[in-house]
Amino acid sequence: MNTVVRRLLDLTIEEHTLTVPLVWEDPSDPRTIDVFARVVTREGGEALPYLVFLQGGPGHEAPRPFHSSSAPAWLDEALAHYRVVMLDQRGTGLSTPVGDGDLARGASAVAEHLTHLRADSIVRDCEAVREHLGASTWSVLGQSFGGFTTLSYLSTHASSLADVFVTGGLSAVGRHPDDVYALCYDKMRTASERYYRRFPEHRDVMRRLVGLAEEGGIVLPDGEVVSASRLRSVGSALGTNDGWQTLWSILERDPSSNAFRYDLMHAMPYDGRNPLYYVFHESSYADGHATRWSAERTEPDDFRDDVTLFTGEHIRRDWTETVPAFQPWREVALELAEFEWPRMYDADAIAASGATGAAAVYVNDVYVPMEFSLETARLLPGVDLWVTSEHEHNGLRSGPVLSHLIDLAQGRRIR
Repeated sequence: MNTVVRRLLDLTIEEHTLTVPLVWEDPSDPRTIDVFARVVTREGGEALPYLVFLQGGPGHEAPRPFHSSSAPAWLDEALAHYRVVMLDQRGTGLSTPVGDGDLARGASAVAEHLTHLRADSIVRDCEAVREHLGASTWSVLGQSFGGFTTLSYLSTHASSLADVFVTGGLSAVGRHPDDVYALCYDKMRTASERYYRRFPEHRDVMRRLVGLAEEGGIVLPDGEVVSASRLRSVGSALGTNDGWQTLWSILERDPSSNAFRYDLMHAMPYDGRNPLYYVFHESSYADGHATRWSAERTEPDDFRDDVTLFTGEHIRRDWTETVPAFQPWREVALELAEFEWPRMYDADAIAASGATGAAAVYVNDVYVPMEFSLETARLLPGVDLWVTSEHEHNGLRSGPVLSHLIDLAQGRRIR
């Protein structure tokens, strides 16, 4: 293990690197990876309890705690109550990241490696970090996929957790991925129609752009010839508080302009920076199932007939042929789609966990549907629920969501 201490204004940042097993469940497997975590402490907060932040994704590292536009908006509030542990989940950031260089090992070897990067393994990494820090318990803040990981934590190591805070991350428990992606299409239908009610002229714009894409007429600066399905996936932006502005700024532009091509490229929900996000995404909803391109299979007829309807986090198999960044990952993605994923959650254990804390469920969430979140919330009677339409899925990053959840959790203890 390795530890480095840095000072940044009023913050102390301890950087910890631990070597852990790649395969926690098989002690005979000699393979190891590194797991990296930053512990951020505000001056005067050295005796505060720990809060580990679990990032959304899957496939994204933790944010960096700098006092700049890249610092998470919730960090100041968290540091008033906790020392904050920012974990780069295995395969991301500085935790033995997965990247294009790994493909030289062969598709099957990489696919097998990726099967060990899910939430249950991240929980074991968390436990190693917690023990390394000498904490008997700590609290957790799980955003989106980080909330999924929190549910896995409660399934196996609930006694290690004090309070749990979940934002847009109460995943469906015990359901097939098809159930989730089908409902997400319903959410995107609603979001699409809501957008076109505000900007009705953009429906014809979108129809023309889809026609242009089908002719191969939209080429991004990285060389991608944008397919119609990739173009429609820009609707993923509608899952964020200000995403409609991103979409509006793209659809108002001349499609032959540099601005259009660059803006569209940057608005795509999946890119080559984090290939794990695309290749690994559907596994995050596989609670004991093979995904077999679930989002593609569950596409409703009206989405096939009406090309102006936007899609969200619905990945497509054909992107392994049309997106330059994903082409090298095609065989890996095809193998993972057929992999029978083990169960990730234990509903009985979650219900018996005695978990306390608070969770934000977003009424209009197009990624983690409210209906299934409320089902899961019934397993957690000690976790106060805040159901709100004030924010979209990125509410933690754009509003005072954490402060509200902390107030709820503290208020329950006072009561």
